[in-house]
Amino acid sequence: MMISETMAAKLNQQVKEEFFSYWTYLAMAYRFESIGLKGFAKWYQLQADEEKGHALKIAGYLIEQGADVKLTALDNPKTDYASAQEIVQVTVEHEKKITRLIHELMALANKEDDFATASFLGWFVDEQVEEVSIAQQLLDMVKLASDKVQLMLMENRIFTLRE
Repeated sequence: MMISETMAAKLNQQVKEEFFSYWTYLAMAYRFESIGLKGFAKWYQLQADEEKGHALKIAGYLIEQGADVKLTALDNPKTDYASAQEIVQVTVEHEKKITRLIHELMALANKEDDFATASFLGWFVDEQVEEVSIAQQLLDMVKLASDKVQLMLMENRIFTLRE
């Protein structure tokens, strides 16, 4: 194995976190679908797919480094959101948590002089800047809506956040 056992364990934990993000955003998409906000549902489905891609990317890196990928059980995601604003607020908080975890991985890579992993994680550091920014922009937009009609009118605009 070309990375430390500690690093492999932490990267495996991050795979789990990314799959949980996937699961969480799917649950959010289904909640949006159930309250008739199909544009938001589609946006969250795309976000879920992106998170799954992150998990697969980290798993692929583990394999390239000669480490085992160890999938473990996921917690159940929250499903009982009261409003669109609550969903998006939780998204912002979740992306900030993922950012903190990526930074902890980067700190470990630097501490271990693991230049390959630090280089690999650089993409995730940059990605998290974008993820938090987009989530915050979405929250700012949703806060402007005073009712469901305004949220529905906003749905086409949310896709511009991904451009």
